Order: sequence, then C-alpha cells, then structure tokens
Amino acid sequence: MSRRALIAGNWKMYGLAAALGELDALSAALAQQPVDADVAVCPPATLLAAAAARLKGSPILLGGQDCHTAPEGAHTGDISAVMLADAGARLVIVGHSERRRDHGETDALVRAKAEAALAAGLTPIVCVGETIEERQAGQAEAVVGRQIAGSLPERGEAVVAYEPVWAIGTGLTASTAEIAAMHAFVRGVLGARGARVRILYGGSVKPQNAQEILALEEVDGALVGGASLKAADFSAIIRALK
Repeated sequence: MSRRALIAGNWKMYGLAAALGELDALSAALAQQPVDADVAVCPPATLLAAAAARLKGSPILLGGQDCHTAPEGAHTGDISAVMLADAGARLVIVGHSERRRDHGETDALVRAKAEAALAAGLTPIVCVGETIEERQAGQAEAVVGRQIAGSLPERGEAVVAYEPVWAIGTGLTASTAEIAAMHAFVRGVLGARGARVRILYGGSVKPQNAQEILALEEVDGALVGGASLKAADFSAIIRALK
C-alpha cells in the first residue's frame, strides 16, 4: 500500500503575529514548486485562526500542538479538539515528549486525547520515543512498543511520530541505521495496521540531513521542530522528499 508522505512543522512555543509572513513565504514556495506530499504547520494556538485565514486556498494543512480530552468544559487554559477544528486545524500533535515530560502525560491520557481528536475530525499525530538513558539500557524498543500500545487509538486514521527524546532540540540525530531499525520495529508493532499508518521521524531534522532520513524505506515523512520556523529551511526539507 502506498502511503502519502507527510512533512509537519511544530512551531512549539515560538511565533508572534509577525511570524505569519513565514507561512506566506512557504505557501509561495510550494505554489512555485509543488510536492506530492502533505505539508502541515502547527503554530501556537494564538496564531491558528489567523493562519487559517492567511492560507485559505493553500495546500498547507494546519495543526494544533495539543488538545484536551473533552470537547468542552470547565478546564481553564485548555483547548479542545473541537475548538482547534473550528479555528481551521486539520491535525493535532498529541503525546509529544515535552508534554509527557513537562506535564506528566501518561500513555492513557495521550490515547484519550488522540481519540478526542478523531471524534472532532482531526488527524492525531501520536508521538513516541525513548530517552538516552532508556536507549543506553537497551530498553528503546520496549519503551516505544509500550507507548504505541498505550497511546494509539485502536481505530481511526492516526499518524505515529517516532522522536528519540535525546535528539529533540539537542542537535543530535539518530543514525540512519537506528532510525531504520526503530521505524521497522514500529511498523511491526502496528501489525495489520502497519501498511497504512504513516510513521514520521522527528529529532533535529534539518535541510542538511533530511534527504538521507526521508529516503529510508519505512520513513513516511518528518515532524520538524526548529527548522520549520523559517520557510526557507522548511521548504528545503520538503524538497528533500524523493
């Protein structure tokens, strides 16, 4: 089964209104040189509605960076998947390692968020990945396998993003052999669903290393952090797709 590539940019807690100009530049670059892939940007929630209006008619998909498990309620400061969809989002990241670390999110909570996203018509990007201590202890596959089993909804169209925690924001990147091995492992863990679920790689993806990473057989795209903040860098990563 052919899986359509997905390159998604996670802006994290960066970006004020002036950053919307980068979306204009990215949209122009894709119009000039279209790609046979899905391209998404996940800006801060404060920019989502403005970004949706700015990109009307553009092939660029918008996504949120997190969502609550409930569609509405007395949850001060939280944002529901329904609200994200109403603002123009089509996807949402759930279970990013920074959420798991900073907010103590469990696999069960991540799964509930992914299910809420699906119920709202969004595609969840479910993040999994091991720490450097877990990898050095030979537990990388056990950790990732457990996260997939506990975090991924049993039904619905979800995307898995493998992000080794030790390669996020550190400048370190897993070797192509390590990436290929883990993506093959994830594909196997997914069982019958594996043929259709897109598995992205994240972890310091840059224009300089994107081509060799995206060329790997089981890599269906990338979840890009800092390099997605600038249209020139992000479009270079997108063009690395073959």
